[in-house]
Formats: sequence, structure tokens, C-alpha cells
Amino acid sequence: MLRFTPILLAILYGIAMWHFSSWRLRKELDQKSTELADPRIAALTRRMAKALDLPRIRVNIYEITPVNGMAVPDGRIFLTRGFLDKYTAGEVTAEELASVIAHELGHVALNHTRRRLIDFSGQNAMRTALGMVLSRLVPGIGGWIATMLTSLLAARISRGDEYEADAYAAALLTKAEIGVNPQIRLFEKLASLTDSQGGAAPAWLLSHPKPEERIAAIRKLADGWSTG
Repeated sequence: MLRFTPILLAILYGIAMWHFSSWRLRKELDQKSTELADPRIAALTRRMAKALDLPRIRVNIYEITPVNGMAVPDGRIFLTRGFLDKYTAGEVTAEELASVIAHELGHVALNHTRRRLIDFSGQNAMRTALGMVLSRLVPGIGGWIATMLTSLLAARISRGDEYEADAYAAALLTKAEIGVNPQIRLFEKLASLTDSQGGAAPAWLLSHPKPEERIAAIRKLADGWSTG
């Protein structure tokens, strides 16, 4: 039993840190966010809400400059101020922002945000167990190897979630008669919007799939629906 104690402690630590991080994020979001009030985007969210048989879809603006969208475990959807500034400047359209909202709704509907608790705890335990074994086999770098392997696993899980949320968004946008073209256009300009250098790294090292791979997956879905 004692030999499993470090793993159990790692799981408990992971759970505690997840809850603390969630609490801190909720507090910051409450302090730094307001409801989005844009008539063009609101018209699109009403169409998506109707497609989902919901009374409304509330979107909040998180007052930070990076370009991003996010969903949190309590189900709230956020766009950053940086993303909204791109819209105000004409660099993205209301339909393209609607595709971001649809994607984040996918994370909520598919329970990705809540599932991260289990994933985080399991990965922390795996990192600890691997570190113990590998540190004996390859002293000095065993812990580093364990961290790298668990990070790669986490990235793979995250990429799977992104593909699933993309597919959900594509289906919702199609049902709401917005279509997948805005979703594709946004991925085509994503690197320039975020000043990302992610394309220089191997796809399997990234927590998000490459934009061109996501575009190909969306087009394959759309082609299947049109011929089905």
C-alpha cells in the first residue's frame, strides 16, 4: 500500500490544484467580463439558440488582449476583448465569431471542460509513477522524460477534443443556416490573427491540431452532408 502513496498523493494534489485553478479563474472572469452586446452577433446566436432549442445563448467578453475563445466548467462562453477588437477593426466577421461561439458550445455540450478534472488528475498520477520508474532506470533525466511523455498524452487528448468541438460547431452552424464557410475562413486567417508560430512545430507536439488539418476535417464533414 505504501508504494502507491505517492500516486494517491499526486491524484489528490491534482484534484486540489484543479479546484483552486477553477476557483481563481471564475473569480477573475467575474471581475473582468461583461455580457457581449452586439446586434449582428446577437442575431446569429439567436439562430444557433433556435437550432439547439434553447431560449438564448449568452456570450461574455473577457477583458484581456490575446485573441481567444473559451468555455469554462460552469458552461459559460467567453470571447476575449482582443478577439472583439479584431471584429471591430474588420479583420473578422460576425459569422466567423459565431463559429468560435459554436466551437466553445461544443466543448460544453461534449463535457470537455468538466472531463479535464479527471484527465488532469490521471496525468499527474501517471507523471509521478513514470517519474519514479524512469528515475531509477535513467537517473537525472527520468523525471524529464516522464513529464514529456505525459505532456504528449495531454496534447493528444486536447487535439481530439478540438476535432470533436469543430465537428459539433460545423453541424450547429449548418443547422442554423450560417454554414461552415465562416469556420473555414477563420482557420485560414488564425495564424495571422494570433501571431502564431505553431506551424513550425510538429503537429503532434501541439495541443491544437494544425488549422489546415481542421479545415480538411470540416470540409470532409460538409461534403458528406451534402452528398448524404
